[in-house]
Amino acid sequence: MSTERGPFVYPDVNRLSNVEDEYFGQKISDPYRWLEKADSDETARFVEEQNRISSKYIQSCQYRDRIIERLTDLFEYPRYGCPYRRGDNYFMEMNTGLQNQSVLYIMRGSSDAKPEIFFDPNSLSEDGTVSLSPYICAFSDDGKWWSYGLQKSGSDWSSIRIRNVDTGKDLDEELIKVKFSNISWTKDNKGFFYSYFPDRNDQCDGQETTECTFQKLYYHRLNQPQSSDILIYETPDHPRYRFKTCVSDCGNYLHLFINHSCEYNLWYYHQFSDPKNPKIDGRLEFEPIITEYESDYHYITNDGPIHYIHTNHHAPKFHVIKIDLSNESTRLESNWIDLIKEHSKDVLDSIQVVRNNILVCHYLSDVVSRIELRKLSDGSLIKNISIPVGTVSAITAKRKHDELFFLFTSFLVPSSSYHLKFTATTDDNGDISQDEPKCFRESVPKNFDPTKFVTKQIFYESKDGTRVPMFIVHKNGLEMNGNHPCLLYGYGGFNIPVQPYFSVARLIPLDNMNCVFALANIRGGGEYGEQWHDDGKLLLKQNCFNDFIAAAEYLVKEKYTSPKRIIIQGGSNGGLLVAAVSNQRPDLFGCTICHVGVLDMLRYHKFTIGHAWISEYGSPDDNDNGEKHYRNLISYSPLHTIPTMVDHYPATLLLTADHDDRVVPLHSFKFISELQYRLGKRLPSIPLMIRIDTKAGHGFGKPTKKIIEEVADIYSFILNSLSLDYVD
Repeated sequence: MSTERGPFVYPDVNRLSNVEDEYFGQKISDPYRWLEKADSDETARFVEEQNRISSKYIQSCQYRDRIIERLTDLFEYPRYGCPYRRGDNYFMEMNTGLQNQSVLYIMRGSSDAKPEIFFDPNSLSEDGTVSLSPYICAFSDDGKWWSYGLQKSGSDWSSIRIRNVDTGKDLDEELIKVKFSNISWTKDNKGFFYSYFPDRNDQCDGQETTECTFQKLYYHRLNQPQSSDILIYETPDHPRYRFKTCVSDCGNYLHLFINHSCEYNLWYYHQFSDPKNPKIDGRLEFEPIITEYESDYHYITNDGPIHYIHTNHHAPKFHVIKIDLSNESTRLESNWIDLIKEHSKDVLDSIQVVRNNILVCHYLSDVVSRIELRKLSDGSLIKNISIPVGTVSAITAKRKHDELFFLFTSFLVPSSSYHLKFTATTDDNGDISQDEPKCFRESVPKNFDPTKFVTKQIFYESKDGTRVPMFIVHKNGLEMNGNHPCLLYGYGGFNIPVQPYFSVARLIPLDNMNCVFALANIRGGGEYGEQWHDDGKLLLKQNCFNDFIAAAEYLVKEKYTSPKRIIIQGGSNGGLLVAAVSNQRPDLFGCTICHVGVLDMLRYHKFTIGHAWISEYGSPDDNDNGEKHYRNLISYSPLHTIPTMVDHYPATLLLTADHDDRVVPLHSFKFISELQYRLGKRLPSIPLMIRIDTKAGHGFGKPTKKIIEEVADIYSFILNSLSLDYVD
């Protein structure tokens, strides 16, 4: 297969003997602490030496050029985002195929109008590393202005610009040091609320590791410099608080949601006396509604003081409640009204409002999407919207509009958008009638035949008997004899569900490697609501690993694959997952692909936004339960649990990037160093490597060219390390 089989000789990475921390009477050494200095010359040499080894091994794969050629061909088809209406115009992102970044198009006056280029981020950089920030984009209420964030090299840091929709020209001002913010325009269309870090004096480019603290909420008026922005709210006593705002549909209320972790929020509001001329000349006074971190609260819409809220308060699978904000007594929980009750099994994932009084309810039912239309007046069911089995990945609607769009995908269906136009008629029961959704834009990859493959969902038992869902995809007619490679993917964290989705890159293992693909919906995610999440976090985190291990054991038992042919893959929290199970059950896996993983569980909270994950993992620095959390974290922390007396360990490729300021690359640097030190000489024929990208971050905004290169490198590593064949 390869001219670069082992034995492998790794760099002699400097191990410091005098760096250690004491946790509850136990001393833990940290010999690679120096790698936490991302900008040092020593770290730069480390990156160069590690990349030299991994690059040589990956490029030795005789199939790599064919994989790049195949991926380039597969990616070359039009891909569409979910359309949406703002003002009188319609907007939609589209990528013709190999464009580094998707282009935002405008359809003026009608969804049927010819699309015109409205904003092309590809014009901002030759290598495609400048992209639109996914969450920092918003139009004014009249649709005349567009505020948008730009991020460079995949960093979470953004700068905000403002564009005149009619002329396509940008205003002069640029708002910088923006991170973890949204944008909420006032109804006078003269400005917007946003959050940023004005006191940051160090570098803000994604290569820093310092904590993100002291975010502040500001109001920006058009045609004014950032220095003139008005400070609205800050919490100097709570430096880790982060702020998101929402101006109500009527414009009378400014809702302030405050987070300090990745779950639950506080909720305050300010009421304007005149929404068409809101008085904003200094700090605003906010009335409290929720003052303890105990649930998630999301604004849906309001009728005067009556507000409709999507929440998991006393409802782990979410429900919709009505709250009257007119006075202190009606805001009390005892006066809340349950409009849409929690479903016994399905998760109410999201809510939109359309045509003034229709609630569009997106549910997860055994990880698959379904959509209901319900009345805003009483929550009663109008009808179910017919959609195929798969995932509704986006819904766009406005209360004042009589239409909605949604994006649908599945393992074998590329993302395509659908349009639902409501009529003005009512039936005998007073219910609003409407047509069925019609396909608006369909994505059709070249030479892709979905009938070549089969997909199914099964349920297996975890270690404690919990029933866990898993999707399995493979070629039709593939004989299950235990000899096929299997790519097993998982995430299991932060109440995030992982639903079926189409990946053109996944066609390589499915079609060209006769690989089985499996997605295990393990605990810790949001597939079954907050309880499913709670059962896989903090002191119960081991349940995630047990679920994933049980998925692999099921695949072996049912002869989909064999242990030495199982490839496990995960990113971020999923990177933690695959690294942890590699340490716990090295006998069960043949190859591990770990993207931007959280791997040092004793120090993760000390860098950038890591403190927000304490609600998920716990912290040894916790004043009340620090020792409990420490004992739990040290039991699975990948950096601290590498086995030494083993005869097998999965071939391992870590992937990280120099501008990842979400999960800083030091996690991967330290882990690969320890892995090579502990096992490099004991298992010299097993590759233990890292691929460190430049001008890239946690994964957001990565240009198509870089995606193709990365995917090709991953598959080349897998083919080499497992001695697999590639078939055209």
